[in-house]
Amino acid sequence: MRRTTVTAGLAFAAALALTTSTAALPATAAEVPAAPAAAPAVAALAAPDISVTNVQAHLSQFQSIATSNGGNRRSGSAGYTASVNYVKGKLQAAGYTVTEQTCTSCTYSGNNVIAEWPGGAPADQVIMFGAHLDGVSAGPGINDNASGSSVLLENALVLAQQNPSLTKRVRFAWWNGEEQGLQGSKFYVNSLSATQKGYIKGYYNFDMVASTNGGYFINRVTSTTAAPLKAYWDSLGLSPEENVEGQGRSDDYSFQQAGIPTSGYAMGASATKTSAQATKWGGTAGSSYDPCYHRACDTTSNINATGLNRSADGIAYAIWDQAVGGGTPTNDFSVAVSPTSGSIARGASTTATVSTATTSGSAQTVALSATGAPSGVTVSFSPSSVTSGGSSTMTIAASASAATGTYAITVTGTGSATRTATYSVTVTGTGGCAGGQVVGNSGFESGATVWTASSGVITNSASQAAHAGSYKAWLGGYGGSRTQTLSQSLTVPAGCATYTLSFWLHIDTAETTSIRQYDKLTVAVGGTTLATYSNLNKASGYTQRTFDAAAYAGQTVTLTFTGVEDSSLQTSFVVDDVTLTAS
Repeated sequence: MRRTTVTAGLAFAAALALTTSTAALPATAAEVPAAPAAAPAVAALAAPDISVTNVQAHLSQFQSIATSNGGNRRSGSAGYTASVNYVKGKLQAAGYTVTEQTCTSCTYSGNNVIAEWPGGAPADQVIMFGAHLDGVSAGPGINDNASGSSVLLENALVLAQQNPSLTKRVRFAWWNGEEQGLQGSKFYVNSLSATQKGYIKGYYNFDMVASTNGGYFINRVTSTTAAPLKAYWDSLGLSPEENVEGQGRSDDYSFQQAGIPTSGYAMGASATKTSAQATKWGGTAGSSYDPCYHRACDTTSNINATGLNRSADGIAYAIWDQAVGGGTPTNDFSVAVSPTSGSIARGASTTATVSTATTSGSAQTVALSATGAPSGVTVSFSPSSVTSGGSSTMTIAASASAATGTYAITVTGTGSATRTATYSVTVTGTGGCAGGQVVGNSGFESGATVWTASSGVITNSASQAAHAGSYKAWLGGYGGSRTQTLSQSLTVPAGCATYTLSFWLHIDTAETTSIRQYDKLTVAVGGTTLATYSNLNKASGYTQRTFDAAAYAGQTVTLTFTGVEDSSLQTSFVVDDVTLTAS
């Protein structure tokens, strides 16, 4: 969302938001509402469930793009161009007619991406869905607005996959230059003739739809155009409110000014959540909806997955209500395995999660089976059948005489259709538990050996004591905006009974707050966050932190510590004696 001068009641809150795990916005991962009393009866109820996992995968791509291109995706930057290429590539592969429109009047040269599903309804009947693709220079812009861009992209891909009959043409757009004054959308609207503007029967905008302390807001909530968006959120009992904060601040305004009916979803930016809203939706009263708004901390950690999922499914509901022909689509589902590969020693076992999703029609029972396992390897599922949208634990076990090598196991889900996914397993010739401690230079006494770290992180400075010896890893402590990392690749043996990750952590801070997380340390293994600590966890000495690492048995994973400080008052995260022991 574009920043504007606002009243004191919408003042920017400097506190970092709670992470997704602490956001008080409960819901299941896949919400399919009961039919709302006033909702359209046929097409909308047949809308597909949009996989929030797939949406989050798009967010991770946008984060990687920003990380690889100077830390941001601002219009005119390499990060923005890479974002355009990512979205365009996905759409073209799905069969869309995609146009890049260069905004010649934008402050920063960059392209709008316009995609239309080919064929179908007459050209004078168009429903349009849009989100701004650019961010600000301060950070990667994940909630603002990779969130809106990602829910839009996944909806476009699902529409292409299902290819239903359409009563209206569906057009998607990703805008350049929103942060400089809605420039890309304004350029697009101004490029249309009066007749072409009249073809567009409604424009829906999605901007910041996963705010960590967010609310549920709809642009022009009482309008006819907003009806399907409101019907879906009403069906979840959310009681959405008018998007007062966002009025005139996002791309729907460009269409509204041209006389085109508009609406859209948002979850809030720098305005403050009221006590009544916190009672209704959860979260923290008196704090901003997105305290990482236009800041470096607007990363994939700054995402409320529940709100993201509700927004994605609400968009699907609106598309089906507004543009999809009557009738119920064929029941169908998908199957996926995570992780997609693993290694086991003879006599050991490993697990993976088999996830299913309803991709069209209604949920159904899916029976799970596997083929392709070599001699001496068995594959089992718990449970052996699920309702689409559910998941099962797959266990791959190797006997002492199992055939060694790498094999592709086909996981099959059988219901009204047959869907498959592939898991690659490597069986090694060794048996039992090799055991031992696998972290190299665990006490940092050999300096930066083995570890990959930001400059100055591994140190023997006397300003912070080590837990043992003289060296430690010291992230933060600068009292200024800074991100530092510490990582090491670990090969975790298979076949052991216990796996324990442990480290000693000391936190001291100059922050005086007892409620707000200004500075953070995130601990992750294999890209999965294990824990997040902040200035609120300060302590006078070291505290040992331990985690069960059995999920990584037989894998090579990266252990990462990431420290992020805001613009003032230091917080030091001091790490020492890091071990991962298998026995």
